[in-house]
Amino acid sequence: MNTHTHIVIMAGGIGSRLWPVSTPEMPKQFIDLLGVGKSLLQLTVERFRPVCGISGIWVVTSDRYVGTVKRQLPDIPEDQILAEPVPRNTAPCIAYASWKIMRKDPDANIVVTPSDAIVMRQEKFTEVISKALDFTEKTDGIVTVGIRPDRPETGYGYICSNSAEEDKVVKVNAFKEKPDLETAKSYLASGNYFWNAGIFVWSVSTIVSQLRAFAPQITGIMDRLAESFGTVEEQKRLEELFPQCEKISIDYAVMEKSSSIYVIAADLAWSDLGSWSSAGQHIEQSDNGNRTVGPDVRLVDCEGCIVHTDDTKMVVVKGLKNYIVAEKNGNMLICPIEDEQKVKDYSAPKEQ
Repeated sequence: MNTHTHIVIMAGGIGSRLWPVSTPEMPKQFIDLLGVGKSLLQLTVERFRPVCGISGIWVVTSDRYVGTVKRQLPDIPEDQILAEPVPRNTAPCIAYASWKIMRKDPDANIVVTPSDAIVMRQEKFTEVISKALDFTEKTDGIVTVGIRPDRPETGYGYICSNSAEEDKVVKVNAFKEKPDLETAKSYLASGNYFWNAGIFVWSVSTIVSQLRAFAPQITGIMDRLAESFGTVEEQKRLEELFPQCEKISIDYAVMEKSSSIYVIAADLAWSDLGSWSSAGQHIEQSDNGNRTVGPDVRLVDCEGCIVHTDDTKMVVVKGLKNYIVAEKNGNMLICPIEDEQKVKDYSAPKEQ
């Protein structure tokens, strides 16, 4: 295990498509969404333990979730839980973590990962991350993790590689936005398009230089902020300067502009758990295709349903087919699975 390996976990999202279980007060990364006794954030940390000790784990989150992170990950050094005063998308988030890590370990080799995905093939994942870290330790390349698609998915972005080879670091041709169904089918047929898992591997010197080249507005702010690191002024300066950062994703800020992007792809049994059906795929299925989480869920004449209850003593559902039924803290969703992408609209606050 290399002592210069650092893992940056991005844990600031609100997971609005998984309402009412995921809410702005307690979003999906902090929830035991799959009924396994651990939150998605805790599972993410576990996934990286074969390549990184706990002292190399960093979490970037909203300042409103710092207490939750501390409770769920009590072993992580407190100064490695970084609190964003406002959300500014992934480029400022990654820059903030990178400047902090650079101060602590100028030879750092970093993996950046979301906190709300799962990977079922743990050993293969460890192998892929280790290969990527070996590559970025010796080069100034950026490596993304690609997932071999098993269906023409329209809900993910894609990475177009110049090779269909897997388990090997190869050059990226282009990043593609979420496609329509026909385009997704063509991607699947071509063999050299992979789902973009949003996992990036780079040395700290590489990402800092790439951000300086392509996102100078953000790096200028980070240089000013870094002057206060380790002082009593740090929190005040963070609250003053961080909101001034351009609101932009790392994909737009760096990945689509740089010529140093590579991908390593594999079948990792990965899911971003961005919807009820994607979460349901990882919950044990009954003979009728129903998937349930909760202390006492009773389904009668139901088929293909996803039922997720919190502390409710008993839930009885009869006669539904391909429906989501979810309950938490007195809020309830009953919705056809085919309309799941509209859940965040249905649950949006009413206009006054």
